[in-house]
Amino acid sequence: MAKVAFLGLGVMGFPMAGHLMAKGGHDVTVFNRSTAKAQAWAEKFRGKTASTPQAAAEGQDFVMCCVGNDHDLRAVTTGAGGAFAGMKAGAVFVDHTTASAEVARELDAEAAKRGFNFIDAPVSGGQAGAENGALTVMCGGSPDAYAKAEPVIAAYARMCKLLGTAGSGQLTKMVNQICIAGLVEGLSEGIHFAKKAGLDVHAVIDTISKGAAQSWQMENRYKTMNDGKFDFGFAVEWMRKDLSICLAEARRNGASLPVTALCDAFYAEVEKMGGKRWDTSSLLARLER
Repeated sequence: MAKVAFLGLGVMGFPMAGHLMAKGGHDVTVFNRSTAKAQAWAEKFRGKTASTPQAAAEGQDFVMCCVGNDHDLRAVTTGAGGAFAGMKAGAVFVDHTTASAEVARELDAEAAKRGFNFIDAPVSGGQAGAENGALTVMCGGSPDAYAKAEPVIAAYARMCKLLGTAGSGQLTKMVNQICIAGLVEGLSEGIHFAKKAGLDVHAVIDTISKGAAQSWQMENRYKTMNDGKFDFGFAVEWMRKDLSICLAEARRNGASLPVTALCDAFYAEVEKMGGKRWDTSSLLARLER
């Protein structure tokens, strides 16, 4: 059992923090900007709450975090009342936010100055993965810090791996989102084409999913896509945030991402259709308007 704080109780953080308590058996204290959400979590899991990130972090062995973006992350770490002011020497801060590699390196350097460890550890698997404790966790940081944190992260992970130094976890998450965007557009175009060709979409997918075209998106999203239902996963506005991070990093490192840029433009069209909160498979809706 470890003493753990969790900052950010959104659709991902709420169940992740719960797994630390119920499955991991850890002593967990949570912080959330909405105190009502923190109280609801504490009542459900019989954990503790703190009024600020700093108060939550004080005396903890590990501090986990899952917030919205770079700005939110800086606010809860180095901002007024931020967690970094409460971290004890030798503790480990694990950031599950999908953010830039730049902010990961920045916070890693700041943590080193203050005598504790930082790991960037974005996740994949969505709300269902968080609720089922089956997330994929991509980590960047020192091997020693990772070795300490991995058994704690295991409470909500089915796969956890150290990919390199600070920022490597965020860079790997960018690869993940780049791959997903292209796959969803390809699946959308395939379903759209099958309909226009007068084919039985279910029969087509049942057949091609047993071959080289198979993907997680195909297995888990084609039915809802075919039914025109787009409320089953990661929201378009969140995907656009992630793709903006990918494209910004590509401008820095010289990578060419033409399909990713195109998919981002397509998602912008979906937003204009009123689909900001639709799931990412709604690229099909753009083709069928």
